[in-house]
Amino acid sequence: MILDFRFQIFNCGFSEIEKLKSKIENSDGCRPKSKIEMTLEQTITWHLACYADDIPENGGACALIEGEQVAIYNFSRRGEWYATQNLCPHRQQMALSRGMIGSTGAESEPKVACPFHKKTFSLKTGACLSGDEYEIKTYPVKVENGQVFVGI
Repeated sequence: MILDFRFQIFNCGFSEIEKLKSKIENSDGCRPKSKIEMTLEQTITWHLACYADDIPENGGACALIEGEQVAIYNFSRRGEWYATQNLCPHRQQMALSRGMIGSTGAESEPKVACPFHKKTFSLKTGACLSGDEYEIKTYPVKVENGQVFVGI
């Protein structure tokens, strides 16, 4: 079971990790210390990317973290923050941070559209929502005391 969760953790976004953690809670509501939690703690390193004021409301900006361009989005209409790779896999352009963000579908899936080619990607899972087989990396984000941290 741990191997299954460990595999799932490396292939999902931050909100999905919280769902996985809730699946292993005991019936009394206490979560045992597990290898999953240790893996999470060892896997995610939080990096100060910028200040919250640096990212426009309902828009994005790019930060260089560990040598990689990371697009950070302030989806203020939803009160949520997201981070993805900045590279659009369709034409290999560093552009996603300049894309428009919005929601799609019955479940209001948060998305970003490449500003050049209009390919859309889920901000939660990284899946291409335009019907293509492209995918982008997503990263967990937390905002504390006006500072934006990205987990890599």
